[in-house]
Amino acid sequence: MRWILGIETSCDETSAAVLEGRTVRSSVVASQAALHAQWGGVVPEAAARQHVERLNPVLQQALDEAGIRLQQIDAVAVTNRPGLVGALVVGLAAAKALAFVLNKPLVGVNHLEGHLYSAFLTEPDAPIPFPHLALVVSGGHTELILARGHGDYRLLGHTLDDAAGEAFDKTARLLHLGYPGGPEIDRRAQQGNPKAFPFPRARVAEWHFSFSGLKTAVRREVERLQQGNALTEAVKNDLCASFQQAVIDALIEKTMAAVRAASVETLTVVGGVAANSALQRQMRAACDKAGVNLKIPPPKYCTDNAAMIALAGYFRLLSGERADYDLDAYANAPLGDFSNTSR
Repeated sequence: MRWILGIETSCDETSAAVLEGRTVRSSVVASQAALHAQWGGVVPEAAARQHVERLNPVLQQALDEAGIRLQQIDAVAVTNRPGLVGALVVGLAAAKALAFVLNKPLVGVNHLEGHLYSAFLTEPDAPIPFPHLALVVSGGHTELILARGHGDYRLLGHTLDDAAGEAFDKTARLLHLGYPGGPEIDRRAQQGNPKAFPFPRARVAEWHFSFSGLKTAVRREVERLQQGNALTEAVKNDLCASFQQAVIDALIEKTMAAVRAASVETLTVVGGVAANSALQRQMRAACDKAGVNLKIPPPKYCTDNAAMIALAGYFRLLSGERADYDLDAYANAPLGDFSNTSR
């Protein structure tokens, strides 16, 4: 199984990648952020239309950058769950067609599993040891997962309401900072005071998270400041810094508690929010203090990309997994749910 083609269209990035074994030979991502910025968030119908328009050129670019022809592909891996169903269907239809025409194996990949494997992409010859703990923190997910082996996962904790990335985007929208909100909040927070506003840190059971109360607290503070005409750019910076610190405190507290409980020596932090500079710096300090090995992918692999899908698919293919052509798309699917597959 030499050449693996990966396809990712679960939300608003159209992506294709080619792996040679475990090594990335190309990774192409066409972002729709500029389109969805006008609405302040992803519009599912618009995202699906953009995938239809962009997927073929993205596929061709991935093949060209890898220096191979389509006929050399040995297998196709595609995200089929979870995500926006209309967006998923575009990538899934393309993957099925390619696998059929090439008469090559097809495998469906859970998007969350792809994020887990994003931490493996930069060091293909020095894989991360099992067991390890993964914090998946993105626009749609905030989960703590104990990875016990390839395809062997245990969910330890999750958000009870908003994902951390969703809270970032909604806070940015309140402050009219554009979409996606995470990078701009990160930038502004570097110029603000994280102690300026005493935003709440939700205390929920076990290793779960909650960010809806924080989001509400920020909204009320913004409304109060607007009424007094006090929402200056400097105050916005303080709001960003205080909000961001509240999220980071919750993520680090729960994650390090789970690390201790699971008795693991390695932690990965993956997903779009993993690119946040303050989270990286503070999580690294916490891990150094605890003697825990921390792995965070570079920013290009934190956000949605097909390279992580191809690598997750590679290990599933090695285990003998194959998908039928009735492989379906699912808006919601827990990690470990592998419908429409055979061994």
